Amino acid sequence: MKLPEKSPLIEYNHELRSRYGETDRMGYVYYGRYLEYFEVARTEMIRSYGLSYREMEESGVMLPVIHSEIEYKIPILYDEKMNIKVMVFDIPTVRLQTFYEVTTPGSDNVHVYGEVSLCFMDAESRRPCRAPETFVKSITS
Repeated sequence: MKLPEKSPLIEYNHELRSRYGETDRMGYVYYGRYLEYFEVARTEMIRSYGLSYREMEESGVMLPVIHSEIEYKIPILYDEKMNIKVMVFDIPTVRLQTFYEVTTPGSDNVHVYGEVSLCFMDAESRRPCRAPETFVKSITS
């Protein structure tokens, strides 16, 4: 997986610790959990700009995932702290494309790379729509 070759418009870091119930028999964080971690970090990134998914949905705009991609490099173990870096490289129009790097304090290497694309959607018509102006202004100012 390759990140865009330019500086991110947004870079947000969120710290989590892996829990026992999120690991598999080998003691590794189960691969399916990373999309959940990405969602938590992305939600907190949006909240850090004074916005929330709930408010967006209440105003009639939904943001479903339309694509996800994950590249696993090094396992994360039970009870490890991890930093999830969320990056946005382009101003969202109809699509919000987010990229992720998951690291731990004990390693100089990235454990997991990810990319999740979401589509702004009119809740009533269920058709794609442009990103709300308040959303775009909040993340670009």
